[in-house]
Amino acid sequence: MAETTLDVRGLPKAEAWAQLEAQLASLLGGVGDDDIAAMATISCVVHQGFGHLWTGFYRVVEPALLRVGPYQGTLGCLEIAFGRGVCGMAAAERRTVVVEDVEAFPGHIACDGRSRSEIVVPVLGRDGALVAVLDIDAAERGAFDDEDARALERIVGWFARTSVVDKRA
Repeated sequence: MAETTLDVRGLPKAEAWAQLEAQLASLLGGVGDDDIAAMATISCVVHQGFGHLWTGFYRVVEPALLRVGPYQGTLGCLEIAFGRGVCGMAAAERRTVVVEDVEAFPGHIACDGRSRSEIVVPVLGRDGALVAVLDIDAAERGAFDDEDARALERIVGWFARTSVVDKRA
């Protein structure tokens, strides 16, 4: 398969997400129920599409611990406890967290000092258990909004439809 990643930075946000969602639907149809392949593919497509600093997953590896998974960008934190930082909060509360200015977020974990805003989306499996969180960091303040949250929630919905991971929180 000779797929290429799309660069959607010059498009209106709704159109950009529509294109990436269509590409991901096509690509993920070929990975069956392989969560790691899906995480790698989603990370790549979203990262290349928007050119953010960091795009990737933190997987649930113990009842209250996230470990870095497939991602694109500079080095990420290796492990994050539930409740710690933006990722840990999203995991503990099982809700999408949009941070307009990471410097104003108490307890923010700065893996990359260039990060200015962040969005973290919980990833639920077929049984409703938390599988991971999708974390995206941007160099600009206010890079993410409700439109991004809704699009990313639709994208990670793939896991609720197909995921068979047994290790859950």
